[in-house]
Amino acid sequence: MTGTASASGLHLPRYLSEAADLRTPVGYADYKSTALRAPLRTPVDLPHRLTEVTGPVLGEDRVRPEDADLTLRNGGEAVGQRILVYGRVLDSDGRPVPDALVEVWQANASGRYRHVVDTFPAPVDPHFDGLGRVVTDSLGRYEFMTIKPGAYPWGNHHNAWRPAHIHFSLFGRAFTQRLVTQMYFPDDPLFGQDPIFNSIPAAARYRAISRYSLERTQDNWALAFEWNIVLRGTGQTPFESSDPRRDDGDVA
Repeated sequence: MTGTASASGLHLPRYLSEAADLRTPVGYADYKSTALRAPLRTPVDLPHRLTEVTGPVLGEDRVRPEDADLTLRNGGEAVGQRILVYGRVLDSDGRPVPDALVEVWQANASGRYRHVVDTFPAPVDPHFDGLGRVVTDSLGRYEFMTIKPGAYPWGNHHNAWRPAHIHFSLFGRAFTQRLVTQMYFPDDPLFGQDPIFNSIPAAARYRAISRYSLERTQDNWALAFEWNIVLRGTGQTPFESSDPRRDDGDVA
């Protein structure tokens, strides 16, 4: 980690990025929609100023305990296999990142999102909206109770199905500091034909896969999966917003 001081005396950190051969590309030919959103020119690295490292503070009253339980919505229980998803948000030195807003969204047990553009003919669960959020504690820990999402077709290529996954969004001290990624489940048979997963360099793919935890599995209630999120550095979690030229973290 390196840094420079601003005119106000605030130390603005810059972080060494992971090796080039482990970075997820912003454009990947087999993932067809990246052709529509990948930059055509070399991105310009804008340094963090005071505006980027300060901003609205997320108080505890804005994120409620029930926001972390996705299985209870609209007066009923969601259908599907209950799972506990937990872990820690860490920086490049393995230190916990407290007070980070972690948001998730996912398909239901049938593989359908509760969204107007999702036309996959699978049941919509009235008691599952697929949305949750939590703020990390002083040790960087987060925890969600949810339903294991189903696979779904997505039209990228013939007979294309997405592996089960949960989308994660992390906010830092300001809304300009955001990272987005996906968590997968171990031993999914759909990994081999999924270009989103395979756009991650082979040596780094394990970082996107959660670990089954018998220790945290709740007897007669829910399986448990652990997934730690590393924001930057050589052990960085693969993020969708990764920029090959950027050497400063998006989340403080």
